[in-house]
Order: sequence, then structure tokens, then C-alpha cells
Amino acid sequence: KYMEENGFGQMFDEAAINKKLPKELLLRIFSFLDVVTLCRCAQVSRSWNVLALDGSNWQRIDLFDFQRDIEGRVVENISKRCGGFLRKLSLRGCLGVGDSALRTFSQNCRNIELLSLNGCTKITDSTCNSLSKFCPKLKHLDLASCTSITNLSLKALSEGCPLLEQLNISWCDQVTKDGIQALVRCCPGLKGLFLKGCTQLEDEALKHIGGHCPELVTLNLQTCSQITDEGLITICRGCHRLQSLCVSGCANITDAILHALGQNCPRLRILEVARCSQLTDVGFTTLARTTSYTYFFLHQITDGTLIQLSIHCPRLQVLSLSHCELITDDGIRHLGSGPCAHDRLEVIELDNCPLITDASLEHLKNCHSLDRIELYDCQQITRAGIKRLRTHLPNIKVHAYFAPVTPPPSVGGSRQRFCRCCVLL
Repeated sequence: KYMEENGFGQMFDEAAINKKLPKELLLRIFSFLDVVTLCRCAQVSRSWNVLALDGSNWQRIDLFDFQRDIEGRVVENISKRCGGFLRKLSLRGCLGVGDSALRTFSQNCRNIELLSLNGCTKITDSTCNSLSKFCPKLKHLDLASCTSITNLSLKALSEGCPLLEQLNISWCDQVTKDGIQALVRCCPGLKGLFLKGCTQLEDEALKHIGGHCPELVTLNLQTCSQITDEGLITICRGCHRLQSLCVSGCANITDAILHALGQNCPRLRILEVARCSQLTDVGFTTLARTTSYTYFFLHQITDGTLIQLSIHCPRLQVLSLSHCELITDDGIRHLGSGPCAHDRLEVIELDNCPLITDASLEHLKNCHSLDRIELYDCQQITRAGIKRLRTHLPNIKVHAYFAPVTPPPSVGGSRQRFCRCCVLL
């Protein structure tokens, strides 16, 4: 404003850059700028204001860094400015945005393809009705933690957004099998479905997914505690393109799932099964022999599974063994000498593995691609062992914690000694 009032804006308008570069080229340059820089450029001069605020420069907007300041009227103004140019918008964490603003947005930005409303807790089914009515090109929608969302939203999306490829309704715990059924019947192109924390979902919902989503690549069912082998086997048989599956916290599943995955899902590369206490070495051994995994997140296994992984999974990159209390240095020895160790293995998580010692670190020293290792609460790991590992892998990130030394017994010996956990408390 100061520059405009004092004539500097007009001087800048006539500068060499404006004379020598055509408008089209300036617009192209501006298209690489982020939101903050565009706003700053808009204040330089009248001509730059027009260029910076041109809708073609606002095709992708991420407002996460401004989440505390974004209110409904800001979203409405942006939608009016961008119009049909806007393709991708992230309002993740913008708690001040509600249904009214998103209705205006839907009416103005009908070419939107990717929309993140993750954590926008004010929105309700009304927003999905607006998207269904005005945004037929929508492909990716993130509604995680929008806890007011119900089956009505999924039914609306199924009617108006047939191109939907990825939907995240994690922690939308009002959703049931009826909503899932409506969604998958009208959106056959779904490739990613994130249902983490949807605790009302049962096997019937999985049967609908398995029967109508042949293109499904990613499925997250973490803490969907009611599902069993029956529903997941239907997924395995109907979704042969599946590459990533998370069933952590689904305590009812057994080794039957591992057998079904091995027989039906040859493309599966990521499997997360933490806190699935009924899975055993027998199931993992069968799975390891029939597939070639890249990521494994395991629980309740022994050295036997590690031996099979070292033999049959040469492309293994990430291995999480958190809270696997039965594995020992011998299992890590086999893993460290396997084909994945020298060139592939990048991350290994060994936190809360009480039998692991410094010997395991010695077995991992030849894993040249190893970038990170987790060693929290591995009581037998020492600073000296970590130091020796770093002499072989100087760039490795080691996450460990060493509790204070256990205090001596009180004078007189009447008071019991504290364990390390009690010292922390």
C-alpha cells in the first residue's frame, strides 16, 4: 500500500522485467510459487497483483500451515478467486471451517479432484451432500477424524462422485456396513480405503468390499476389532491387486488370513499385524514362502519367522518387530546374513524386545542400507554396542533410551529395590 501511495508501484510496472517478459511467461513463473510467496508478489504492484492472483496459479493449495487462522470466509474467498482452476486443496486441521463454507467452495470449484478435510471436526453429512451435487470429478477425499460423518455421507458420495479412487474415513465411528455397501456399489474404481477406527464395521462390510472393489490397492482396518477371518478372506479372494493391508489391533484374526494372503494376493508388499496375538510362526512361515514382501509389521513371533523372512524375502526394506518378546539374537543373526540385509533393509524396529543384546547389533553391521533402528526399552543394549555399530554405519539413526541406574536398597534392607520402570514413574 505504501509503494502504491508513493508512486513506486507505477515505477515497478514499467520495470524491465514487465516490458521484456510476456504475460504468459510471467504467469508460468508465478505458477511455481507457494501461497505465501504469491501473496507477497500480489503486493508489489498492480500488474503483479493481477498476475499473482490469477486463478491459474492457484491449482494446488495447502493451508495446513495456517490452520489456526483459516475460517470459513477465507475458504469462500479462495474458491471465488480460483474457480474451476483449483484441482487440489488441503484444509487439514482447519477447525474453523464448516459446512456453509464448503458448500460455497463446492459450487465454485467444480473441477476439484483432491480434497483433504482431515480433522475438520465441524463438518457434517451436509458437506458430502454438497460435494456430491457439485464435484463429480472428485477422486481423493480425506475425512479422517470428521466424527459427525455417517452412512448418509457415503451414500451421497456414491451417487455424485463415481470417479472416487481414495477415501479416508478413519475414526468416523458412526459408519456401518450400510454406508460401505452404498459406497462400493457405485464407486468400482476405489483403490485406497482407510477405515482405521471404524469400530462398528463387521465382516459383512468386508464382504461388500471384496465383492465390488477389484482395483483395491490399499486397505487400512486398524482397530476394527469386530472383523474376523471370514470377512478378510473375502477381501483376499476379491482384491487380487492388494498391495498394502493393515489389520493391527484386529485380535480375532488367525493364521487362516496369512494362508489366504499367500494364495490370493501376490502383489502384497506391506502387511501390518501388530497386536494380532493369534498369529503364529506357522502362518508367517507359509506366507514368507509364497510372497516377496517389502514391509513387515509383526507381533507375537519367534526366531523361526525371522529365519523364513531372511530366506524368502530378499526385497525386505522395513521390518517392525516392536514388542516381539520372543525373538533373540539368533533370529537377528539369520536376518543379518540374509539376501535383504546387504542392499535392501532400511529400517528395523526392535523396541521392547527384552532378549535382544549387543550381539544383534553386531549381526546388523553389514546392512549397508540400514538407515534407522529403534531400540527403546531394549534393556540389554548398551551405549558401547551402539557405538560399535556406528563405526560400521556412521549415518544410521539410532533411537534408544537408557533408564537411570537402579538405586541401591535402603539402609537396613527393609525396602524393596525399584525396577527401572518404577524409577521413571
